[in-house]
Amino acid sequence: MGAPTESGTGGARSIAIVGPYLSGKTTLLEALLARTGAITRQGKISDKNTVGDGAPEARAHDMSVEANIASAEFLGDKYTFIDCPGSIEFQFEKDPILLGVDAAIVVCEPDEKKVPALQMILRELEERSIPHLLFLNKIDKAEGRVRDMLDMLQPASRVPLVLRQVPIWENGIATGFVDLALERAFVYREHAPSEVIDMPDAVKDREGEARFSMLEKLADYDDELMEQLLEDIEPPRDKVFEDLIQEMRQGLICPVFIGSAENGNGILRLLKALRHEVEGVTATAKRLGLTESECAIAQILKTIHTSHGGKLSIARVLSGTIGDGETLAGPDGASERIAGVLDVMGQEAKKRGAAEAGDTVAFAKLEAIATGATVGTGKDAPDQLYSLEPPFPVLGKAIIAKERKDEVKLTGALGRIIDEDPSLKLEHNQDAAEVVLLGQGEMHLRVALERLTGKYGIEVETRDPRIGYRETIRKPVTQRGRHKKQSGGHGQFGDVVVDIKPLPRGSGFEFSDTISGGVVPKQYIPAVEAGIVEYMQTGPLGFPVVDFAVTLTDGSYHSVDSSEQAFKMAGRLAVAEGLPQCSPVLLEPVMHVEIAVPNDATAKINAIISGRRGQILGFDAREGWDGWDLIQAQMPEAELRDIIVELRSVSAGAGSFTSRFDHMQEISGRLADDVVASHAKDAA
Repeated sequence: MGAPTESGTGGARSIAIVGPYLSGKTTLLEALLARTGAITRQGKISDKNTVGDGAPEARAHDMSVEANIASAEFLGDKYTFIDCPGSIEFQFEKDPILLGVDAAIVVCEPDEKKVPALQMILRELEERSIPHLLFLNKIDKAEGRVRDMLDMLQPASRVPLVLRQVPIWENGIATGFVDLALERAFVYREHAPSEVIDMPDAVKDREGEARFSMLEKLADYDDELMEQLLEDIEPPRDKVFEDLIQEMRQGLICPVFIGSAENGNGILRLLKALRHEVEGVTATAKRLGLTESECAIAQILKTIHTSHGGKLSIARVLSGTIGDGETLAGPDGASERIAGVLDVMGQEAKKRGAAEAGDTVAFAKLEAIATGATVGTGKDAPDQLYSLEPPFPVLGKAIIAKERKDEVKLTGALGRIIDEDPSLKLEHNQDAAEVVLLGQGEMHLRVALERLTGKYGIEVETRDPRIGYRETIRKPVTQRGRHKKQSGGHGQFGDVVVDIKPLPRGSGFEFSDTISGGVVPKQYIPAVEAGIVEYMQTGPLGFPVVDFAVTLTDGSYHSVDSSEQAFKMAGRLAVAEGLPQCSPVLLEPVMHVEIAVPNDATAKINAIISGRRGQILGFDAREGWDGWDLIQAQMPEAELRDIIVELRSVSAGAGSFTSRFDHMQEISGRLADDVVASHAKDAA
């Protein structure tokens, strides 16, 4: 490359490929593998023959739905590339992976609509101090000046985007580029290395201006370089490369390379940048705070449940050597023996020898060790480097096995799917007697359900989760409940008088008695309460009753026929007949909602909230996020069921929300009638 630096040391390097949806990440992985000779021919997503996106769900939807791993060699150095999904619904896939990589290639295109998504990705890399460079893809289809493209993308990055190359344009088409550090011109060759050419006269002025701009940004962190620029001294090339390398490694700049992954343009320059400028696993372990240990340490980046080979744990070895049969200690006392060490290439895995520091491999049959765990060869678990915190789920579906014989299988299959993707969550709603699968959006849940069918052979039906409606009363009443039955032998007799009255919202249920003179024997009073509690699970409107009090004031008993069961029935009858006279009213849960969106979508979000019976409490700039707003609101839970679809639609796919229960509020009129009618239909 012409730089005075050597290739990185410390074993194989691991590189994440990240970027917004449809930016060309999987195509770039294919181009990197083809250029290094890891594959003989570059495949195409449209032909469904790429190393990445080999899963049936990915090919069915023409999108990445999971991280894809592939390895290659370049000029004697080993690399593992991990292509991460770009859709916000599958973004969590990259979170544990980023912990084990040495650097990231951020793939983007000059599209203003994708700036918010790019900002989310860069923000995570910046906060984790992961060295990264930007590959401006699809340069063959770009229009306008590359500097204008950079100005458009700069708000997404907290650090300066430093252009390393400028395109050579012919008739509006990028036919090559000038490397600003090397000061050399190259012409693109499709699916082949670019060739050095003489610097075209038409490019010289633009190259000089762009190079000076690059040097100015570097000089912000180097006083010596600043002095040279002020004195019009041309800095030595070695000095320029030294600054580019150090400032990228320290997270002070984000270098920008250009090219076309589809045509294989700019790939060799990118590979050489990785070779000369990205440090190896030793620097990564230091960045993670890994202390020296006699034990070998590895980080689990991803979990895969294969159809035939069982569970595979994708791991980056951070120190030492780990071989087949080694026992690894993980968190929570988990300690397991590796049943095999494998290399992974897309959907294929094959056995290999021991893994050394820097290698990214798969460990077989670590059943109790999950994604995100730090494992070691010692007796005790090493300090955990990462706490896996899945994002807030924004969409849910209740799921039911179509066939009873699959109900037990369903639980196990869902467990394995969630083991692979911890951003999915399973909730057992006891009140509604349903199992709800929660995730990050429509496609996220769809892919999970497709895996249930395709991988595990389980057909399921889905519906919207039930809302936790309740009912309460508006006015008091006094009601007698008498249970009397005679049918041979001992009869049944229980007689109670109760006062029923409403309580303030959130009070729940209260029971008391003012019995005197033994009109209701003490031993039967708990049975009266039990009968009331039993009935209040399904009140007059069909929902659990809350926020009311019952006082047992009077009654009578029979010395022979009275029993706990008789008084339980009497208590139940009293509230069953009394509550309908208390003006029952429906209550719905209202949530406190916080919505994060780019500020050009704020007005549309406000309209969505208002249109869904919400109340806007206020909004403010999102701290630390240039161009984003945080909107606070209260909304009925029922209105949040599919709001994520609309929210993402108006925010270029970048918006999201969190919610928590706030209070219950009354609903009446046609809305309440519809809820009651729908509930009665479901219960029938």
